Amino acid sequence: MLSSSDAQAQGMQDDRHISFEAIRNIRDLGGYLAAGGRRIVPGRLLRGANPGMASAADIDKLKSYRLDVVLDFRTEAEKHSAETAFASSFNWIAEPVMVGNLSQEVMLTLLQSGSPENGRQFMIDFYRTFPVRYQPQFRRFLKLAEQNNTMLYHCTAGKDRTGFASALLMAALGVDRAAIIDNYLESNRYNATANAQVLAKLFKAELAPELIAPLLTVEAPYMEASLALIDEEYGGMDQYLRQVLDIDVERIRHNYLE
Repeated sequence: MLSSSDAQAQGMQDDRHISFEAIRNIRDLGGYLAAGGRRIVPGRLLRGANPGMASAADIDKLKSYRLDVVLDFRTEAEKHSAETAFASSFNWIAEPVMVGNLSQEVMLTLLQSGSPENGRQFMIDFYRTFPVRYQPQFRRFLKLAEQNNTMLYHCTAGKDRTGFASALLMAALGVDRAAIIDNYLESNRYNATANAQVLAKLFKAELAPELIAPLLTVEAPYMEASLALIDEEYGGMDQYLRQVLDIDVERIRHNYLE
């Protein structure tokens, strides 16, 4: 049985999740406790998996949020020709964060290694590249927040690139690190059905599900690797945001906190 505090936290997560017919893992950052005891305004900052295959009803529902920008961290290779209906409905901006290290050849090598720990170490190493290699992309993402845009930002599964972007944005808003990690880990819950389908296919192909699970899911040490690198190399998150990415933290807080 859930304790009263656990039940309250569970309810807040349910409130933040937005259900769609053909899009998964869409969540609202609204409601998180942030700087100065204020909270993030609901309906302004949405994170998620790829919305490009949205149904007509999904598109109508997203339009109700009056999105100024939909920001896409995917590469061209991850996109589909069937996404034209969505593309014509929103201001959809590409800001690709390359995932070349997640190529099919690399995945096959990891699967053949026979070790889940190899997959976990691969993901940790991958996360440590986010704050270093992709500063221009994440700077431009946060500049959109400076400009007070109502936005949905996403990658393919809404867990890795979107997870790191969320960590930066939530940190800029003054959300504490424990809540940032909790938000990150919610992707496991909302991607569970899709992940189970992938694992079922792999099982039929005689590939052990436990080998691919570290690549399909999120784990706290992955995000903690990114945050630790920021602490070690850049003097902490505040310094990274203000000095390295040149972000006006106060402006972002003014835009999205109530």
